[in-house]
Amino acid sequence: MRKVIFTFLLVAISTSISAQGIFGKWENRDEETGKVDSVIEVYEKDGKAYAKIVEITDPERQTAVCDKCKGKNKNQPILGMNILTGLEKDGDEWSGGKILDPKNGKTYKCFIKLEEADKLKIRGYIGFSLLGRTAYWFRKK
Repeated sequence: MRKVIFTFLLVAISTSISAQGIFGKWENRDEETGKVDSVIEVYEKDGKAYAKIVEITDPERQTAVCDKCKGKNKNQPILGMNILTGLEKDGDEWSGGKILDPKNGKTYKCFIKLEEADKLKIRGYIGFSLLGRTAYWFRKK
């Protein structure tokens, strides 16, 4: 009986996590302070995942532009900017896209994966995913 209940709970939790998925609003937290510094909305367009910055918590940075960006993002407002582009679903990950770091203006290959119902893993890298950095976003409640 315990095995049946455990199996049922495991399936229910797994279903809940996948049902919520990666889409929605996520909080990006400062690595040093743990405070929310921005809110990012992950959305789907033509079967691919994208994300844009929809809120910046620091009033002094709300009108900031991406002065270190290149191309069409150069000197564009960070608020409203797409920072994640073209990710395609691959099993339990979304990969094959790019992520922009508006602080340094650099673009990296990336993949994202739902670690828990309210925790999204973002891995940005150059070349191979071993040479990169992992960040976590937390679902906005």
